[in-house]
Amino acid sequence: MGRAGIRVRYTPGVQEPGASPRRGWFITVEGPDGAGKTTQAEALADRLRERGIGVLLTREPGGTAVGERIREILLAGGGESATTEPLTDAFLFNAARRQLVVDVIRPALDAGRTVVCARYADSTLAYQGYGAGVPLARLRELEHAATDGLAPDLTILLDLSVEAGLGRKGPDEITRFEGFDLAFHRRVRNGFLALAAASPGRFVVIDATRPAGDVATAVTAAAARLVGSGEPKSVAARTTG
Repeated sequence: MGRAGIRVRYTPGVQEPGASPRRGWFITVEGPDGAGKTTQAEALADRLRERGIGVLLTREPGGTAVGERIREILLAGGGESATTEPLTDAFLFNAARRQLVVDVIRPALDAGRTVVCARYADSTLAYQGYGAGVPLARLRELEHAATDGLAPDLTILLDLSVEAGLGRKGPDEITRFEGFDLAFHRRVRNGFLALAAASPGRFVVIDATRPAGDVATAVTAAAARLVGSGEPKSVAARTTG
């Protein structure tokens, strides 16, 4: 869900010679289909780099060799994968997530980099939970096993109507999820908003119907309040129980 453009990219941070690496911040960009997650994640990473901040940009599902192969299975537009059962989808998303956390996200955080990830565990809760009806408690168990409780410091939710979002999708961006009915996509959007309402300290909701430049400014402002707020907490202190 999202363009195929994002790949893992490292940028070294600015740090005093001989200093021990500081823990990095973990920022995720979420939203329904067509909200502009890929575009805004890339723009945010670029703006943070301009400020001398070490950034790793990645995506879900994907970001590793295993994750990219799972992505192909999950997002294929037709064939057998089009009938995949929702809990099977959840297992596959979390398998890709596990590899991404272990191989990419945690090492980057430990090295003091800020991680910007287009989609993370909230997407599984929204799509397979609120959208497809898998119990949220079961999905949270899978999430915890996949991530060891690693939660974002900040989640930027790009919100817009289902009709507007799906209307933005080009022919090369259509996955099997876009083929689900409007009622499914409305449940997904409402699910994201419910998650944001339940965790107001982590989420910032941004109106994604505005021009892309205005959205990018709002996204950067939200991230700047976090990244510029001082020493990042330890990864252990930023995990869910």
